[in-house]
Order: sequence, then structure tokens, then C-alpha cells
Amino acid sequence: MSTPGKWQKSSFSGGGDGNDCVELASTPAALHLRESDIPGTALVTTPAPLARFLHAIRTGTPGIVASVTAHPGGAC
Repeated sequence: MSTPGKWQKSSFSGGGDGNDCVELASTPAALHLRESDIPGTALVTTPAPLARFLHAIRTGTPGIVASVTAHPGGAC
């Protein structure tokens, strides 16, 4: 899996240059999310599960984690 070269800071992180930011980067195969103060640790996913997760948050879907992480025919 390739490593992203350019990270984009969330607009919800404020305008400062501090390390209290959520950042997103993309590669051809994945989306990478991290906190600025821990740049060596990133959550890596693909667009579809992230879209389902964000939709669940926006709509207040009960059991967000279970509904997003469950794989059909397999264990969570």
C-alpha cells in the first residue's frame, strides 16, 4: 500500500497551525486519516466504508460501529 504524500487538514480543526487537527490523505487504493499530533498512526480505509460510517453518524444510526465494521458472511 502506498504512503500518502500530501495531507489535508479538516476545516473543523480551526485555522491555527497547532497539532489539534484531523488530517486526510488519499492514495489510488485508500483513504488515510490521522491526528496531527500522532502523524505516525493513521486509520486506512477505502471510500465505501468511510461513506457508510459518515452517513451513519449524520443520520444518528444506532450501532454505528457494528453496522459499519460488519462484513457480510464474516466476523467483525
